[in-house]
Amino acid sequence: MRTFFIALAATTLVGCSGGNSQTQEVTATAYNSVNSQTKAGDPTLTAWGDTLKPGMKAIAVSRDLIEDGLTHGTEVTIEGMSGTYIVRDKMNKRWKDKIDIYMGVDVKAAREWGKRTVTISWNETE
Repeated sequence: MRTFFIALAATTLVGCSGGNSQTQEVTATAYNSVNSQTKAGDPTLTAWGDTLKPGMKAIAVSRDLIEDGLTHGTEVTIEGMSGTYIVRDKMNKRWKDKIDIYMGVDVKAAREWGKRTVTISWNETE
């Protein structure tokens, strides 16, 4: 009987994974919610209508990555960064294979991050 419950629990956990695991190498830059980095309006408002606040672990993704399953609300891990980031924003159509990591209003930290190639991972939802 005990073996049955362990097997059932393992099946339930595997079934909750949310889909196929994806990994991709992308270019990563950083951005801030400051007026100088937005066209107009509220610099905390994302293209999907979320409001960003300093301290949030959020990213913007290029639109080709949306087609690959990095949709609004997807949890992402970024090589070299601690924790999980959430897709909250999308980038201009001109960008490909790129993410922007949200760094609140800390422009210095964003500049220090610069431009890097990183590997990201996520579970594609079905």
